[in-house]
Amino acid sequence: MNLLNRVLCGFVLAGVATTALADAAYPNKPIRLVVPFPPGGGTDILARVVGQKMAEANKWIVVVDNRPGAGGNIGLDQAAKSPADGYTIVMGQTSNMAVNATLYAKLPYNPVKDFAPISMVATAPLVLVVPATSKYKTIADIVAAAKGKPGDLTFASPGNGTVAHLTGELMQKAAGIKLQHVPYKGSAQAITDLIGGQVDMYMSSVPSAIAQIKGGKLRPIAVTSAKRSDDLPQVPTLAESGYKGFDATTWFGFLAPAGTPTPIIARLNAEVNRVLKMPEVREKIGAEGGDVQGSTPEEFAALIKSDITKWGQIVKDSGAKID
Repeated sequence: MNLLNRVLCGFVLAGVATTALADAAYPNKPIRLVVPFPPGGGTDILARVVGQKMAEANKWIVVVDNRPGAGGNIGLDQAAKSPADGYTIVMGQTSNMAVNATLYAKLPYNPVKDFAPISMVATAPLVLVVPATSKYKTIADIVAAAKGKPGDLTFASPGNGTVAHLTGELMQKAAGIKLQHVPYKGSAQAITDLIGGQVDMYMSSVPSAIAQIKGGKLRPIAVTSAKRSDDLPQVPTLAESGYKGFDATTWFGFLAPAGTPTPIIARLNAEVNRVLKMPEVREKIGAEGGDVQGSTPEEFAALIKSDITKWGQIVKDSGAKID
C-alpha cells in the first residue's frame, strides 16, 4: 500500500471510529421533540407521555417543542430540515404524513424522502356521534334516512381535509349515500352545535367526544376501526354494522430527519418500544382514546407509504384541496 492510500485509509477508519463513538455516546445533549400542534391536544399529550418516560428511564433530557400551524406542516418541515444527528425527532400523524401529501398543492417536505421513521406510538379510531335526543340509533337508521333524502342530512367534521372529514367521505362511499358536509375549525364548536341540533351527526376522534358520550349528551353510532374501541366497548364498528373491511384510524409515531445514523434510529426505536410496554404508559395512552402500537422502523415506513396511497385516493374522491 503506498503512502497516499495509507493516509486515505486512515481518514476513512478514523471517520468510522468517530461515528461509532458518537453513536455509542448518544445522547450526550438534550433531544428536541417537535410536536406540530399546540399544547394540550392529543398529539401533544402522547408525545409528552412517551418522551417523559424515555427521559426518566434513561436519564436523558427530552425537550418538547410545540410548533403548530398549517395542519402540522410547519413543525414537520422544521424537523425535516434539522440536522440528521438524532437530536431532533418529531411526532407525526396520519394527517400531516399521509393526508397532506395529496391535500396540499405544495407541501414543503416529502413525507417519505425527508424522514427516517423511528416507531409508531399509537392508533386511534374515530367515532360517528349524534345528539342524545336524535332519532338515529344505528348506522342503518342514518343510511335509510340519507337514501330517502340524498344530501339533506348534515355531517360535521373538525375541518376540510381532516382524517375525520375524509373518513366520513369513505363511509358515504361504502354506504352509497350522500351527506351534506359541514366543516368546522376544530371540535369544540362542532360538538356544541351538534348537541344543540344545528347538525345531524359528527365524525369525531374518540378523545374529543368521549366526555360528552359518557356525560349522556352524545350517542355513539359506530367506531371506524377494525375492532371495537377499549374506551367504547359497547359501540359496534362500521364493519360489524354491515360494511365489511371498513377500517379507518389515525396513527401517531416518531420520526427523525432523513440521514439520521441507523444505530441512533435503532436505539430510539428500542427505547420507544420499551416505554410503550410500561403499564402506566399504556394506561395514559388508553385514557386518551389511543391504542398502543409499537413497531419497527421498517413497519412504520411501510405504513406511511401505503397510507399516502390510501388517503390520497380518498382526498381526490372528496375533492378537498388546500393551496
